[in-house]
Amino acid sequence: MVRLAGLGLGFCLAVAIVLFPVFPAGAGERQLPALFGGPFELTDETGARVGPEHYSGRFMLVYFGYSYCPDICPTDLAIMAAALDELGPLSGKIQPLLITVDPARDTPEGLLAFTDAFHPDLVGLTGSEAEIAAAARAYRVHRRKFWLEGSSGDDYLVDHSTLTYLMGPDGSFVTMFPRGTGPERMTEVLRKYLAGGS
Repeated sequence: MVRLAGLGLGFCLAVAIVLFPVFPAGAGERQLPALFGGPFELTDETGARVGPEHYSGRFMLVYFGYSYCPDICPTDLAIMAAALDELGPLSGKIQPLLITVDPARDTPEGLLAFTDAFHPDLVGLTGSEAEIAAAARAYRVHRRKFWLEGSSGDDYLVDHSTLTYLMGPDGSFVTMFPRGTGPERMTEVLRKYLAGGS
């Protein structure tokens, strides 16, 4: 399910060969040039309009998912929450964000109820289809609606990338965590960057 913006397999392999040679399998994070992230303007759970500048001075831990996700999103967000809990007071230097890939169904109120089930600091962001599409492009996120056999209308699922992005206090890309990164490894990496490591 993890994809780089739906790009072809050949391109993804080329990127992996060129940019990831020093990272052994299971390293738990990926370091890349500034290929990910950028400006966005979305609506938070209170109805306020926000962008990356709203969280300036803090790291951002960004995940794209949706509240109707049956399994993968809850699992990934639980891992994120466990890592933040393990950081203790240091977690105050990080703003965790869930950017919906399903703006048609994810309202600010619905996202608030969903994110509160994982961590009190987790903020859900939604917007118009065009706004979500722009944010997804900035982070190279793939998303696609699909319907299971016998379902129709609003009874759909969303196939989407499952990477967690760490953005720096200035909004620049720092690293990413692939699906399967455990909370212990995520905590370890976050501690390193919070301490000013690279």
